[in-house]
Order: sequence, then C-alpha cells, then structure tokens
Amino acid sequence: MLKAVLSRKNIAENAEFDGCISDLLENRSVERLKDFSHHLGTSRFQHCLNVSYYNFLVCRRLGLDARAGARAGLLHDFYFYNHHRKNESVKGIHFCAHPMVAFANAAELFPISELESDMIVCHMWPITAFFPRHSETFVITFVDKFCAVAEIASSAVNRARKRVD
Repeated sequence: MLKAVLSRKNIAENAEFDGCISDLLENRSVERLKDFSHHLGTSRFQHCLNVSYYNFLVCRRLGLDARAGARAGLLHDFYFYNHHRKNESVKGIHFCAHPMVAFANAAELFPISELESDMIVCHMWPITAFFPRHSETFVITFVDKFCAVAEIASSAVNRARKRVD
C-alpha cells in the first residue's frame, strides 16, 4: 500500500494520480530511492512520493498542471548519494546542487517537459538562485517544505510513542 505522510488513504487507489506516475514507479532507478534515508526515518522514495501526491492535489485544486506536479514531485530529489556525507562528485553545497543533479538524472531516463524541468531545478528556491518561472514551481517549493516538516514531526511522534509503549 502506498501512503503519503499524514494521509490514511492508499494513494495508489487514486486512479488519476496513479495514471500520472505509474510509468515512473515501474522504473528500477526510482525504486532505488528506497535505499536512501532522507528526513530522519523517511526514505528518499517516500519523501518524493509525499511531495508528488500533495503537489498533485494542490495543483489540481488550483487549476494548475497536476500531472506535471505529480511527475516533478516524484523526481525532484532524484539523486543517488548520501547527502549527509561529503560527495566529491557534487559541486557545491548539497542544498544548492542537488536540484541540478536530480534534473540531470531524471532527464537521462525520462522525457521531462519545460514545466517539470523548472519545478525540479527551482524547488529549493529561495535557497538557490533559480527563480521559479511557473505557478506550479512555487507550489512545489512550498509542498516540499511542508512534507519535510510533516515527515520530521511524524518521525518524532512515532519515536515518542515507542518510548511510551
């Protein structure tokens, strides 16, 4: 069952959402994201899935391109290194460099639209100098931060519950 943080629903049952990302989920490289820790107890795959799902919902609600939102959300952190350790192949600070790494990795495997490209490359604005050119890109910047906070809070609550039990 695929579930997003703070959601009780099986998000795979949302046919419209599933139709946007099913081809990406079938790719072995996307599966590899499960092997990397991201925010405390959250895998990079789960974080990307969370961003993908909530980005899809917000974009759809606002009348924006929800399909691009779902796809860019799943690929926005599409990199394969431990960001907690120094990585010689990454030029610069991880926070600023990883969007370009994620975009390069995604573009190697999937057709990426100009909108999806902007969303992936600019999702760390305002930390990076890449200013968003589309409304959907502003959405992903906020959804990404919302999901990170929700994942960290969820992990803290789960640890507290384990201590009480």
